[in-house]
Amino acid sequence: MTEAVARSATTKKTAATPEKPDTDRRSARKATKTAKTVKAVKTARTAKKPARSGPGGSRFAADPSASTVGDLPEALLTPEEPAAPVAAVASKEDVTPDRNSSADTRSDAVSSLVAAAEDAQLTALFREVEQPPVRRFLDRELSWLAFNERVLELARDADLPLLERARFLAIFASNLDEFFMVRVAGLKRRIATGLAVRAASGLEPRDLLGRIRSRAHELQAEHAKLFSADIAPALAEANITIARWDQLAEDEQGRLHRFFREQVFPVLTPLAVDPAHPFPYISGLSLNLAVVLRNPVTEKEMFARVKVPQLLPRLVNVDADDEANNVDEGDDLPRARFVPLEDIIATHLDQLFPGMEVLEHHTFRVTRQEDLEVEEDDVENLLKALEKELLRRRFGPPVRLEVAEDIGPHMRELLVREMGVSESEVFPLPEPLDLRGLNLVADLDRPEMHYPKYVAATPRQLSEVERSKPTNVFDAIKRRDILLHHPYDSFSTTVQAFLEQAADDPQVLAIKQTLYRTSGNSPIVDALIDAAEAGKQVLAVVEIKARFDEEANIAWARKLERAGVHVVYGIVGLKTHAKLSLVVRQEADGLHRYCHVGTGNYNPKTARLYEDLGLLTCDPQVGEDLSRLFNQLSGYAPKTAYRRLLVAPRSLRTGLVDRIEREIANHEAGRPAGVKIKINSIVDEVIIDALYRASGAGVKVDVIVRGICAIRPGVPGLSENIRVRSILGRFLEHSRVFWFAGGGEPVVYIGSADMMHRNLDRRVEAMLRLRDPRDVAELEELLNVSMDADTASWHLDGEGAWTRHHHDADGQPLRDLQSYIIASRPPKRSGRRR
Repeated sequence: MTEAVARSATTKKTAATPEKPDTDRRSARKATKTAKTVKAVKTARTAKKPARSGPGGSRFAADPSASTVGDLPEALLTPEEPAAPVAAVASKEDVTPDRNSSADTRSDAVSSLVAAAEDAQLTALFREVEQPPVRRFLDRELSWLAFNERVLELARDADLPLLERARFLAIFASNLDEFFMVRVAGLKRRIATGLAVRAASGLEPRDLLGRIRSRAHELQAEHAKLFSADIAPALAEANITIARWDQLAEDEQGRLHRFFREQVFPVLTPLAVDPAHPFPYISGLSLNLAVVLRNPVTEKEMFARVKVPQLLPRLVNVDADDEANNVDEGDDLPRARFVPLEDIIATHLDQLFPGMEVLEHHTFRVTRQEDLEVEEDDVENLLKALEKELLRRRFGPPVRLEVAEDIGPHMRELLVREMGVSESEVFPLPEPLDLRGLNLVADLDRPEMHYPKYVAATPRQLSEVERSKPTNVFDAIKRRDILLHHPYDSFSTTVQAFLEQAADDPQVLAIKQTLYRTSGNSPIVDALIDAAEAGKQVLAVVEIKARFDEEANIAWARKLERAGVHVVYGIVGLKTHAKLSLVVRQEADGLHRYCHVGTGNYNPKTARLYEDLGLLTCDPQVGEDLSRLFNQLSGYAPKTAYRRLLVAPRSLRTGLVDRIEREIANHEAGRPAGVKIKINSIVDEVIIDALYRASGAGVKVDVIVRGICAIRPGVPGLSENIRVRSILGRFLEHSRVFWFAGGGEPVVYIGSADMMHRNLDRRVEAMLRLRDPRDVAELEELLNVSMDADTASWHLDGEGAWTRHHHDADGQPLRDLQSYIIASRPPKRSGRRR
């Protein structure tokens, strides 16, 4: 559920690995530059445009988009919160490398673009003059943990299908792994190197780390208890069991003896620890057995480690090869019995250590920092540098040690010492550890225990005529813009068909495509290869730094290059996160550009699970905008201007703030005013302060956020007109929508950007303004239903607490948004382009 970051060094920088001298010099120059900037801000007292009055008489910066010292607003930091703005740009994900340090070697064009990103980041330094009655930002890390707690609440919900509840347990575990690998690891490293500063929420780094660990301990304990006390017994009632070895029948044990001998034993590598065998390296997220052995001759005790193979099933289906016995006598329910792989290995430890006595064994698991750092300015070949950094990833420092709760004190002490973790980083849990394996259980073919099956439809504009051949996508787009809402609209018959027809169409001259994450055996990549082999000009902007998809994207990049596709990796220092596709087609009346702009990745697999929006259009303005943006990504075009797009890092934040300010003006003039936002995460202080100003002026603001939210809603004198809701369900809510009342003429943008520092300052993002009134009305209705009191959701209060509202006063279930859309989604209308 979740996001990638800018790289800042070619090697991992930990407390035990000093930075290179050149990195030290860059850091010193950055610190000097920042100090000079803040000093200049504090002394810039020349006459300025008066700041707009905010709630409670507080004054907020009227121009949060100022980019030079001479144009800076008067608003300064208060003495009570001197470090809060810096925290917005100083975390692991949120530190921009010193790009000025290599400006003399970079082309003026790229320098200008990256400077724009720096200018945008500097806006986060300017806040209100007077401190509001409460700290105005919730903490992003604690807010993320609250998001994962909402996932846990879904697993706890007895109204949901049982196997879906098991899947939510697996999702919770996977989410928490990534949180520790990236966010906790980054915070821990910054503290160790002295780079950590106070968070925007006002929490000091060590205090924040302590709160994270404390809450994570509580959530993991709740997670384990929910599985053992609720989900596992419920599964057993449905004839699905996760059994321990001693619970198996003799014939079942016999099958697993054979399975171990034939498929497990050959790949195991037991590692002893003694003067000749140092303590082995424990790779991140691997499950391991810690074994205490005794030599019966010398009576000497020894320690050994056995790694549970990650390429074998985490849970072994005992009945997988015995279909005849899959239904118990007298029971109509099919039987499924699973045994943890580590139990099978533990039972056969005597075969791994013949002649030794096995005294005890326990499972443990370590989580390591696994984020990547590449100083793009300092490498000649980004692809090779990233490949080298991927090899270093598994050697990151540990940030969490999970152990079986019954582990002995001596073995625990040994693991803590050898792993180099503190006691606060040790998580004792009931076995089995690593409940990500529940995905195997959730995949069982038991329809009555899953959400009702749903098959995505093809929009009417693309299926108006029944015939054997698919509708000509280009003809359909010519008639009118086609707004797509996945997964309710099929990805394969819309976006995928658009690119496949473009690859096969002899009238198509060129295809340009961004790729951030895609699937294995991707039909999108295949279409681009087919187009290149057909002689078309094909450009692929591949983001090889997409977190945890780096290796896959490197493989796609090389495959595309071999086929003759022009592959570029975007702009130095910026990730390309925009979801764009451009097709240039020769027609009788000249060249036409067909475009797709979306909120989600070009990935057919996740498109069946992620809720996203997209627009297919041949509007000339959009075509011109996309041509300019692709030229900027593949060449040098730093001064590009756009008509229908807001593009980060240059104009997205300022464009949205300007729209919010217009709503304030509309409200003051007595015209319709309002702001509605649907987003994954919102943290950016400049955007939030703009929403606070709107609230203070009387503008109603509704925010639907799936994940992190730093807004404090409903606080008198600060945000009494702001409401925040969160919706989670069978599909991952992933679309980004911005709606503005516009004085009676609503304005709607969709696009790829969340309101995070990384999205607005260090990524290439694109938001597209919709023009067709029907599309605008459809998305307004989506936002209204999402916020409706009869729709199930979580409500956020000003203290950061989320409360679930999913039953009415009579105890009846409230409307599930996703089920409602499936049941009542209106048919797509056809018609000519307006």
